[in-house]
Amino acid sequence: MVWWTGLISSVAKTARRSLAGACAAAISIALTFPASAEGLPEALAKAYQTNPQLNAERARQRATDENVPAALAGYRPQIIASLGVGMQAVRNLLPDNTIQTATLKPWTIGVTVTQNLFNGFRTANSVRVAEFQVKSGREALRNVGQGVLLDAVTAYTNVLANQALVAAQRTNVDFLSQTLDITNKRLNAGDVTPTDTAQAEARLSRGRADLNAAEVNLAVSEATYAQVIGNPPSRLSPAAPVDRLLPRSREDAISLALQGNPAVLAASYDVDVATTTIKVAEGGLLPSVTLQGNASRSRDTDSTLGTKGTDQASILGQISAPIYDGGLAAAETRQSKEIAAQSRLVLDQIRNQSRTAAIGAWVSNEGAKIAVSASEAEVRAAEIALKGVGREAQGGQRTTVDVLNSQQDLTLARARLIGAQRDRVIASYTLLSAIGRLDVKTLKLNTPDYLPDVHYHQVRDAWHGLRTPSGQ
Repeated sequence: MVWWTGLISSVAKTARRSLAGACAAAISIALTFPASAEGLPEALAKAYQTNPQLNAERARQRATDENVPAALAGYRPQIIASLGVGMQAVRNLLPDNTIQTATLKPWTIGVTVTQNLFNGFRTANSVRVAEFQVKSGREALRNVGQGVLLDAVTAYTNVLANQALVAAQRTNVDFLSQTLDITNKRLNAGDVTPTDTAQAEARLSRGRADLNAAEVNLAVSEATYAQVIGNPPSRLSPAAPVDRLLPRSREDAISLALQGNPAVLAASYDVDVATTTIKVAEGGLLPSVTLQGNASRSRDTDSTLGTKGTDQASILGQISAPIYDGGLAAAETRQSKEIAAQSRLVLDQIRNQSRTAAIGAWVSNEGAKIAVSASEAEVRAAEIALKGVGREAQGGQRTTVDVLNSQQDLTLARARLIGAQRDRVIASYTLLSAIGRLDVKTLKLNTPDYLPDVHYHQVRDAWHGLRTPSGQ
């Protein structure tokens, strides 16, 4: 009967080695990985550089930057050049009843310069609106960046966890296979009944199905990893929580979230956009002052009638004040006020959501710590129980199904530990995202940080040019 003790001891050692190699933080075992191993910081850096969703958001922000020079164009002169060339047939009846005909070829060239002097402060307020839109867009970009990094953490840890689950299920299948072989030998020797063999076969079939499910989940997680990170996973190294970067209390987490969560900041800038838009609409009710200069030269040439030409130059100041526009400006003003009220309510809603997310992330992170400790204790107890059941079975006090049940308990405990360790890492990064600090600078990733203000300053005062700063 020593087969029970030897089998359990051998499989337990194999399971511990497999779990340690596949799951980074499992049961605090020290691991050594080759230099080619890809760590979580490297994976996050790749996602930050290559993720299509994040790059698309950066392009959207660069397009938003162009709203500022478009608004600033209202301060600058508008210059229009014109050129007209034509052909004109003339038939004149003279006093002596003679007829004179000619074909004229007139041409005109001119230039008009228009400078806005005052337009009800609409240009100034439009510039302010555009600048607030840029600030709101930057926070939206930062929010997307946090989401991509969190997706990368989730994809990375899911691959690690599923690799560990596959290893645990393979260990379980090996144990059940050896148990079935030994049970068959004992059946031939008359020590057990066919019921024991059937039970061992059933558990082995279930173990193989669980292994197949774990392998399917691993394949799916690897595909998700490639989608988010940009390349298939190779050998992954341990992933650890970021406790050193997290707030020390739930109150601190809530305060930091309300101050630094990019969704909250973006919504506050949206309020500024909507409030300033009211002033733009009200500007339509104020007078406007423009100054216009014009210079032109025209010629009519014909060999019979001679040459006629006109040179003109003028400068004209114009003041216009709206009296009644059918109610358009008033409607736009009322509409802007309602939109501003809506944006304030949205800000309140997002603040509440941010507060709830911070509390949820804090509680989840604290709960994940407890879950890991409890799961580690469960695994240790399940290993001891399996050894004890094996010794009792050796003495005839336990049956084959008791050993199979104990092995199943251990396998489930290991699966829960792996899931708890994965959730522990994800929960810490989720809390970091909730307070608005899941970024390249805070994580000190080895990649250049994307600075949206660089493009903004490149285009803000551009008076001309069709190419983007990147040369497109």
